[in-house]
Amino acid sequence: QLQLVESGGGLVQPGGSLRLSCTASGFTLDYYAIAWFRQAPGKEREGVSCIPSSDGTTYYGDAAKGRFTIFRDNAKNTVYLQMNTLKPEDTAVYYCAARSRVCAPYEYDYWGQGTQVTVSS
Repeated sequence: QLQLVESGGGLVQPGGSLRLSCTASGFTLDYYAIAWFRQAPGKEREGVSCIPSSDGTTYYGDAAKGRFTIFRDNAKNTVYLQMNTLKPEDTAVYYCAARSRVCAPYEYDYWGQGTQVTVSS
């Protein structure tokens, strides 16, 4: 069964950090671009960051620039999203998704089930 599984979400205070993980099972992430999206209650889904399958430009949404870092460990078949200086407006369900090779805002073949991130004091 081909699937992506996110983990690492939770409750954190403003200014804190979390590292989200996206691990694939049933296929290798080596040939896939991996993106993180998020969706807050009552809001549309938003692209957070994306990393291509090979060396190339990583992408960050405006809210993530300067605070979040995406990186991959192909040996562990996992992509990470390091989130620092978290703000209450980062509260959302975070999803990872995979598509062939290059980043794009659409046409992702595989999606995870999501992990909740809550930033609150």
